Amino acid sequence: MERNVYDILMERGLIAQTTHADEIRELLGKEKVTFYIGFDPTADSLHVGHFLQMVVMKHMQDAGHRPIALVGGGTGHIGDPSGRTDMRSMMTTETINHNCEIFKKQLSNLIDFSDGKAIMVNNADWLLNLNYVEFLRDIGSCFSVNKMLTAECFKQRLEKGLSFLEFNYMLMQSYDFLMLNRKYGCKIELGGDDQWSNILGGLELCRRKDQTQVYGMTFTLLTTSEGKKMGKTAKGALWLDPEKCKPYDFYQYWVNVQDDDVINCLKLITFIPMEEIHEMEKWEGRELNKAKKILAYEVTKLVHGEEEAKKAQDAAEAIFANGGVSADMPTTEVNIADFEDKTLLDMLVSINFVPSKGEGRRLVQQNGLSVNDVKVTDVNMKVTDDLFTENGLIVKKGKKVFHRIIKK
Repeated sequence: MERNVYDILMERGLIAQTTHADEIRELLGKEKVTFYIGFDPTADSLHVGHFLQMVVMKHMQDAGHRPIALVGGGTGHIGDPSGRTDMRSMMTTETINHNCEIFKKQLSNLIDFSDGKAIMVNNADWLLNLNYVEFLRDIGSCFSVNKMLTAECFKQRLEKGLSFLEFNYMLMQSYDFLMLNRKYGCKIELGGDDQWSNILGGLELCRRKDQTQVYGMTFTLLTTSEGKKMGKTAKGALWLDPEKCKPYDFYQYWVNVQDDDVINCLKLITFIPMEEIHEMEKWEGRELNKAKKILAYEVTKLVHGEEEAKKAQDAAEAIFANGGVSADMPTTEVNIADFEDKTLLDMLVSINFVPSKGEGRRLVQQNGLSVNDVKVTDVNMKVTDDLFTENGLIVKKGKKVFHRIIKK
């Protein structure tokens, strides 16, 4: 059988688990398949973990398949316990609806929703008006509590306490798959690997209620070579919203990934052909920095558009060329009077340049912090007026992270 999108996803290392590998591959090769991925509106922006899911959707859509982006206006009222050690905070209906609208815009940067090529649906449409007793009789009777308790997403929560509210989540997500299969002929549910148990619940429900064969596929979570989730910064998650994470900061994150992670990121979250990535796998040392710049530019272009990616790239290059000064570099205004008798580290924590004073002290001790190109050696260095030149105060962390502080 000819190569199809399944082979592309496998080759790029995107697929983690499948319920029926051979059948899914055959299905994707012979017909246009409707599939879905769910996004719960737990914040007012998607983040880079969701971006990997968007990339999978685009690979699938480019191969002629139809994505359903399901926003969880209903499930968002409950909160998914998967991968959590605590219960999510409850959100109002207004907040949930607002977040759903933002998701639609962000998904449209990568997914083509014109002429029904992709559709966006909200599970609030069928979940919020359910009659609880009917739901329990119709859907609850299909689930074994014993089996549910063996699911990974519940096991880790049982030690700390799992609310009955969250215990319902698997039933609701499974019901989503049943509804999407009935309404739109949706045959495959995709999700991060932490969704495996919920996806299996949906397959079983479709089989028991409608005798329908559907499929599930999970993808690799975006992690470092040490197994830590990527996309965490000193300021929190790596958001796709330019207001929450400036395109320059977003670009800088990818320029600064570890050498061991750059090739994997190129495979997972860019559309650079694999032949080119295989060539980059041979690169070492300085050449790897070139690969990081390619990664940063490509991912920023996909999320923020070509113009913003170019601006971020130019600003980064200008900063190196001009000894750390560029009109486009990240800049914060401070009132110097607020830092009278305070240390430089106090100021850097207040503008989120370092996450904590402890981290700042470590940086100083490791010779990793500079002010106006002079290494900081004193952890108690005070903020004084003469540190500010006509360009402001240029602070540098490591070799690549610059920030300009100017006086109000």
